Amino acid sequence: MTVEYIRYRVPGDTTEFEKAYGRAERFLALAPQCVDYELSRCAEAPGTYILRIVWTSADDHLKGFREGDLFPGFMAEIRPYVTAIEEMRHYEPTAVRGTGRAVPSLYDWAGGAEAFERLTERFYAKVTADDLVGPLFAHMDPAHPKFVAMWLAEVFGGPSRYTDERGGYAHMLAHHLGKAITEPQRRRWVNLLADAADEVGLPGDPEFRAAFMGYLEWGTRLAMANSQPGATPPREAPVPHWGWGVAPPYLG
Repeated sequence: MTVEYIRYRVPGDTTEFEKAYGRAERFLALAPQCVDYELSRCAEAPGTYILRIVWTSADDHLKGFREGDLFPGFMAEIRPYVTAIEEMRHYEPTAVRGTGRAVPSLYDWAGGAEAFERLTERFYAKVTADDLVGPLFAHMDPAHPKFVAMWLAEVFGGPSRYTDERGGYAHMLAHHLGKAITEPQRRRWVNLLADAADEVGLPGDPEFRAAFMGYLEWGTRLAMANSQPGATPPREAPVPHWGWGVAPPYLG
């Protein structure tokens, strides 16, 4: 990913400038090279703007977008303001990134470690009694529910105990290799966990449940794919961190 920043200083009334970008944004929205974009106005100097555009790469911007069919329409809208540009640069993201505490994590919203332990205890009681998925856990370690609670807690923004104490992604992956999980088993797993979430009182608000169920669908579909004979998933990766938004499509 490459982040382009363009700083404008627009003299006088800026109404027409914002309207121009309101029209131009449709070309960015249609561009397959564009990940997202945002136009921000300086609070202290209202004539100063920053346009942030995330491109899939610098080449995709400079050659794909600028040499493509959408660029002329984009330029036609913003051309009167090209002379107002003070700076235009591409930046590469670094490893320094994260979120603040203004929005609670899914882990905190759910109720912390104790909530996830309640969830997995109830869930695995249901799993072991189930004819379809129960055989997958016939030799389950009695501590397995607690370990899965640690995994879910870390995924949803809690402490990194699964990484620190259990080996992280590589350890979780090892539990799925060669299991040949079927789609009916995957679907039953999701349904049982959703039922357990209701029964132990995890938050039922639409925002939390949408994010929670989104991870279950994403994670179980990966687990099913990784479990098939001949699958060669990456053996090393970080534990995924799931938030209130959505995951981008996998393009690898």
